[in-house]
Amino acid sequence: MHDALLLPVRLVILLVRAGDLAAGPLAAAEAVVRTPVAVEVLGVFVFGLSGGLLAVAKRFDLFGVLVMAGAAALGGGLLRDVLLGVTPPVGISDPRLVGAAVVAGLVTFVWHPRVQQVARAVLVLDAAGLGLFCVGGTVKALDLGAGPLAAVVVGVLAGVGGGLLRDLFGGEVPQVLAGRELYATPALLGCVAVAGLDAAGALRAWVPLSVAGLVFALRLLAVRFGLEAPQALGPAREPGPDLGGCGP
Repeated sequence: MHDALLLPVRLVILLVRAGDLAAGPLAAAEAVVRTPVAVEVLGVFVFGLSGGLLAVAKRFDLFGVLVMAGAAALGGGLLRDVLLGVTPPVGISDPRLVGAAVVAGLVTFVWHPRVQQVARAVLVLDAAGLGLFCVGGTVKALDLGAGPLAAVVVGVLAGVGGGLLRDLFGGEVPQVLAGRELYATPALLGCVAVAGLDAAGALRAWVPLSVAGLVFALRLLAVRFGLEAPQALGPAREPGPDLGGCGP
């Protein structure tokens, strides 16, 4: 990584340490039992980079870049907590996560050419964040009493929701719906696996992290070998005016 990018990484680490000191030893211990705070903050930071890069490509101003970085970084967690009735959502109440999103936006605004040069490393970290966040969202939903189907929906949105909001805000067709490689599918399979094992009474402490690793590996394999979800056969035609879905 270029020297210019070391400063924001150090800032992210300082955010984690400051949050741990403010939360106290009990909260820090609970965070380690669940998802390590450092991993969660790093995931938010990486997702924020993707939002910031799209905003820079769209020629947004500084405020727009920060909004896009925040949407990509925190959108999945916000959707997860809103659906689960967790208020206030962690994405707007934890200063470490908000700070990581802001740092990601500033990094892409100032150093976007260098961030693009390390796009492969960002892609790998993004795949790791996808696995951790979708599985973590499913486990959180199950812990709060959600059924298997609801837990799967919440988990998938936790993993891909930020990217969905990023593309919508940027005026793009969401990559999760029309991307070239599998993205939502690995997340869906991971969430189904966790919810299914929980329903069967076979969800052990080591299972979520293992499933997150499988989601991570499947996403990287999809990128490496160009694996795609099946598309409709035959030539596609534009829908007529009577197919707009706006009622009779």
